Amino acid sequence: MGPLYLFELASSQARHLELRQSTIATNVANANTPGFKARDVEPFNKVLDTMPVRLATTSSSHLQLSGAETDTRATAKKDSWEVVHSGNSVSLEQEMIKGNDVSRDYSMNSAVVRSFHRMLMSSVKT
Repeated sequence: MGPLYLFELASSQARHLELRQSTIATNVANANTPGFKARDVEPFNKVLDTMPVRLATTSSSHLQLSGAETDTRATAKKDSWEVVHSGNSVSLEQEMIKGNDVSRDYSMNSAVVRSFHRMLMSSVKT
């Protein structure tokens, strides 16, 4: 059995989500601070793009995909929805949406890890 990288990947994403949630909390805490600029963390898919994963070809009948067909880096930069007269660019609505995205991503991460763990344990028992 080869190395299992799913747990390492899930752990990396959990650390990324923790950092993003902390950044969102800082933005919300400074919502009334004059001149404060809202911040965000690079999307996790950009982190993954720096670590390319190649599909293994174990048979000559496998299809080969070009780099253009597997490129997932097309993400647009989102600006804040509003900038008030004090120069503050924090939009509480946008920060709450980001917080919900983090919560959803963390729930998905946890569900995948639980499922993989159950699958791994059932294969060890048999």
